[in-house]
Formats: sequence, structure tokens, C-alpha cells
Amino acid sequence: MSKTHVIGAGLAGLACALRLATERRHVVLYEAANKAGGRCRSFYDETLDRWIDNGSHLILSGNRATFQYINAIGSKNTLLGSRHAIFPFVDLATNSRWALKPNIGPIPWWILAPNRRVPNSRVNDYFSATRLSRASSQQTVAECLGQSGTLFERFLAPLTIAALNTPPTKAAAKLLWAVVAETFALGATRCRPFVARRGLTASLVAPAIARLRALGSEIHFGHRLRSMVHDGTRVSSLEFAARQVNMADGDSVVLALPPHGTTAVLRDVSAPLASHAIVNVHFRLAEPPQLQDNSPFLGIIGGIAHWIFVRGDVAAVTVSAADELAEASIDEVAERLWLDTFQALDLSERNMPAFRVVKEKRATFSQTPDSLTQRASAETPLTNLFLAGDWTNTGLPATIEGAIRSGFTAANLVLYVSAVGA
Repeated sequence: MSKTHVIGAGLAGLACALRLATERRHVVLYEAANKAGGRCRSFYDETLDRWIDNGSHLILSGNRATFQYINAIGSKNTLLGSRHAIFPFVDLATNSRWALKPNIGPIPWWILAPNRRVPNSRVNDYFSATRLSRASSQQTVAECLGQSGTLFERFLAPLTIAALNTPPTKAAAKLLWAVVAETFALGATRCRPFVARRGLTASLVAPAIARLRALGSEIHFGHRLRSMVHDGTRVSSLEFAARQVNMADGDSVVLALPPHGTTAVLRDVSAPLASHAIVNVHFRLAEPPQLQDNSPFLGIIGGIAHWIFVRGDVAAVTVSAADELAEASIDEVAERLWLDTFQALDLSERNMPAFRVVKEKRATFSQTPDSLTQRASAETPLTNLFLAGDWTNTGLPATIEGAIRSGFTAANLVLYVSAVGA
């Protein structure tokens, strides 16, 4: 039986392997680290005595590929979500609090209700946001929408930074529209928020590994790909640190690596190499905080922090597009974000509790208009080699949804080429 060798066990690689294994393809999955998940994983922190995620992620009900993946690994019950689409915010400058509450159905009557929309925003502001749908590939979010106005400052700019990890003055407007078109533009049924109840590994990684093993896939950790041998037409062997894997006729390879890892072994590929950091600080609080509408997250306006995710007595504070903050010392980062956290959660204890700082300096590629031309296709000039990863040309930002969709795309190409070759 021919094999597909999937290199990289992040979400793109896991999704690819899962789709292939489900179709009875013999999958061999390799990962350089000693665990799967890539940038989407959990780990036990001894200081906090808690399991925490390396970064916080919000899943929306309109993320169709993500829920296909979750259903395939049987982990939907590990997600925590509300029955309604509710997005709570606090403005630290004024201490005003509100929640965005889209309605069910494609007709957005919620923007007519002051208690459902951003305070002091106007109905026309929301219709103006549809300019994103007509944005050119060269326009930034700021160029398309402007940089002022209540709706922009209190929702569209935070959404841009969260979804694209790039400031609105640099972020590609087409990528923001890709998010809005599949979620908020379709009403509450497509933008209900979900988070991992016990952590990203428990929801998205461990069940996938278990399912792959149940389907007979081979999984090898501690295997870093050093190079590939090819004749200009097809890959003939994979060179790992401790072994060489030769390709048989009909075998295929999927590279599901970050852009820098991909270009290191496939130098002719186009990839967006500029990146932005994400900084997360996890605080263990004296007791679990209670957020508005029992939401597990809170958006922050007017501070350094952008979002706070709460799981039990741990508050995970996220700052996206955080290149400058990522250069600060760990203590300085914690002190600055604790001030935002203390105010946003309206805590009674001002002294900073135990914390853990996690810096992902290459969290995502810089999602600018120029980067759109640098994103590689899943197909390559080599007939048995395909690419996956949130940086490839998915049409989406570098999100969980984009990573999983890229894995499915690569898997479908493997299956198609295999069928045609047969």
C-alpha cells in the first residue's frame, strides 16, 4: 500500500493526516518536537500548578472546517460555548462595559438596537463596514475603513488585530472580510464563540492523535526533517537527523511546517517570512472571576491587553501584534498586563498573583497586502509533494480555521492525484 508522509503535527498536519487516514490512506506522521500541536498546545506550569495553553484561541461556529475536524475526532463536548452570540467588552479609559449581540439570521436587525451594538455607534457605521467586501488586494483595513469612529475603535480594530495579528494600518482588508463573510455577516448562528474547556491539547490535539492511532497511522516524534531529495519531478527520499526514508512508487509527501521551516528544506517555494509576535500572560487568581453573561472571555479597549480568557481561577491575557512588548522583560510584561487585568476583571486584590509569560515571537506571518502574493499554493512543481499550513494560500488569515482548511486541501490533492494515477 502506498503511503503519505506528513511532516509536522501542528493542526494543519493533523487535519491532513486525519482526512487521509479516514479515507484508508496509510499515513506516516512526523513531528520534530516530542509532542503534537505546534503553536496550538497546552502544557503543565509548575508555578501556577495548572494546565495552560501557549496561546488563547476563540473558535466561532462559522468555522466549518474546524468543526468538521472536531466532529471527526469526537471532541465537541470538550468545548465551552454560550447558546447565543455574545461578545463582552470593557473600555479601561471610561470603565464602560457592553456586549455585542448579533441576532439569528442574515438580516442584521441587531444594529438597530442600542443595547446590542457598540455604545455610541451609529447604524450607518455598520453599513459602511461593508466596504470590506469591495476591498482591493492592495488595501489595508485602515485604508478601506478609515482609522477613526466608535465602531472602528471599539470593534473593527480589535477584530483585525485578533484575527490577523497585524495592526489595521498594515493588515490586508481582504483577509478581514474573509473572516467577517463567514461569521458575523451571516448572523448569530455563525458567530457563536467557543473556547477549549480544559485546554487546546484536550480539545484539538490529543483526540486527533488517538484517532489517528486507532485508524492505524504511524506517528513519529523527535523527527526533524533536514532535507528532501528530489529529481525535479518527484521527492525520492526524506532526510531526518537519525534516519533516511525512501519513497516508493505512489508515495506522497505533505509538508505541514511553518514558513521558515518550509523554505529551509524547499528553497524555491514562495512564503511570507515577515512575522508578528503574540504575548500571553497567565495569572492564577485567588478565586474564579465572574464575567458578563457567564462569558469565558472579555475584550479590552483602551489598554495594553486585547483579550482576557478565563478558565477556572486562571486568567489568560492576550496581546496580539505585540512585537514591541515581546522585547520587554518577563517581569515588566506581567506588571503592565496585571494593571489591565485587575481593572478589567474588577478584582479586589491588587497585588499581582503568580503568573506565567508566554512569548510567541513568530506567532503568525505579517498579514499585509504584500503577503497575499507570497502565500504558496498547496500544489508544488513536484508531483508527489504538497504543502499545508496557515500561511499557505487558503484565502483566510493564519487562524485555527485556516490551518485546518489547509490540511484538508492538501489531503484532497493527495487523494485526487492518487486516484488519477491509479
